[in-house]
Amino acid sequence: MRPSIIKTDGTSIDYAPQNGTDFTLEELQKAVGGYIEIIQISSTQIMVLNEEGKLKGLPFNRNASLIFAMAGIRQVAVGDVVVCGTEMVK
Repeated sequence: MRPSIIKTDGTSIDYAPQNGTDFTLEELQKAVGGYIEIIQISSTQIMVLNEEGKLKGLPFNRNASLIFAMAGIRQVAVGDVVVCGTEMVK
């Protein structure tokens, strides 16, 4: 899976790190709109969410929540999220 932002409206856009290899904290915060939370969804993939998304009442993200369900994670996702390889966040 290529790194992407999964938006709450159901769309997904490619999202590559500016340096070509790994994301900065600022890039991830900009993509999710605030402080980040990182959740491992497979041995090679992570999802980056807004840590305060539920508290802020961000909209439900159906596609990201489906990814959680397929990974066996019992959680719903809110707000725009970033999905990328584990090696892209240091």
